[in-house]
Amino acid sequence: MTKRFLSSLMLALGLVVGCVSVQAEEGGLPPSGANVRDQASLQRGAKLFFNYCVGCHSLKFVRYSRMAEDLGLSEKEVMENLNFTGAKFGETVVSHMPQALAEQWFGKAPPDLSLEVRAKTADWVYAYLNGFYLDPSRPVGWNNAVFPNASMPFPLWELQGIQTAVKKPGGEEVEKLELAKPGKLTPEQYHQAARDLTSFLEYASEPAALQRHHYGLWVLLFLAVFTLLAYLLKKEYWKDVH
Repeated sequence: MTKRFLSSLMLALGLVVGCVSVQAEEGGLPPSGANVRDQASLQRGAKLFFNYCVGCHSLKFVRYSRMAEDLGLSEKEVMENLNFTGAKFGETVVSHMPQALAEQWFGKAPPDLSLEVRAKTADWVYAYLNGFYLDPSRPVGWNNAVFPNASMPFPLWELQGIQTAVKKPGGEEVEKLELAKPGKLTPEQYHQAARDLTSFLEYASEPAALQRHHYGLWVLLFLAVFTLLAYLLKKEYWKDVH
């Protein structure tokens, strides 16, 4: 009976993993490699967000104090290096761009990014950060291969450089992107920067995930010990039953 249960469990897990793999392949997106348990990556991603993104985008569900605790930063480090709006340490991350001005420039206010990864997955965000290319036909001069006709300018162009699109014959679909002008970072360095930023946004979408992963190990250990005790108890109760 136990062997049959374990076999069924392994089969179910295999089917779940298989479905996830098929969905990833069908999506055609490169794996982001984001890791919310890599604290150094989260710190680098936070630096990128607050230097390049917070001018337009908010993280209204993330508090500076909570971010400092989770990322291993002191209050002084956060307030001096990541807080450019004059917000208090216990307040949430809000963009310093007035909504009326944002609507005037972009047609609508830039979205809050607190739940962006949960809504579109880390792979999508990573591909989006790698998908910008120069397009003079667009009002802001940029377009995106992952999200066509995006109204957002490319804030990281100085780091990545300028990409141009190679279109498929007889259509407007982008076949590939080519780096026409290098940026401050090499392609490998920029991919890591995009991965760090994606990791930070994944953390922002669920800050409790860090604690959940930590407590999860203890829960699994408890269940393993409890299962062993339950098995020994069962053996003791049924030892005289034939």
